[in-house]
Amino acid sequence: MSLSRSWERKVRKNMTVVNKQRKKQGNGQIVFNAEKSEKIVGRNFIAPILLILFIGMYVILMQSSTQFKTDTMFWVTVGCYILLAALFYFRRPYITIGKDYVQTRRMTGDKRITAAAIKGISAQKGYVIVEQQKGGNWVFAKLTNRFPTEEIAAKLKVFAEANHIPFQEK
Repeated sequence: MSLSRSWERKVRKNMTVVNKQRKKQGNGQIVFNAEKSEKIVGRNFIAPILLILFIGMYVILMQSSTQFKTDTMFWVTVGCYILLAALFYFRRPYITIGKDYVQTRRMTGDKRITAAAIKGISAQKGYVIVEQQKGGNWVFAKLTNRFPTEEIAAKLKVFAEANHIPFQEK
């Protein structure tokens, strides 16, 4: 049974009020049936490797210089780059496919596009591309971010059929 969109909005609004009250009381949150979404995660490994290689080259070049002294600030810089590489590695990229939206993490933060803002979806071996009406396309690749692209393509195909979005498989 499908609820009308205005009714879903009312239920969602009331659910946020109830969840705030439950959070204050220390109870768990209630999830509305339409709020169910599927989150698929990948693993970012290229940026951490590049950062570690960069900092390795920096250390080698600075150590080979006779005029350069390795002081505290040098090791703080090295440590910060290693922490940045760890941050990129442990902050896994993801795609969340909801009822009427697709959400992912970009460099500037979490981004969400609704079904109305999606021009089309195309899937090919190792890649899934979500084409937007405005802005750049979202590319989910097996090579760069270790996404399970076959699983993403299957779930986005169901999403596209439900929201009348053109789906192209190459």
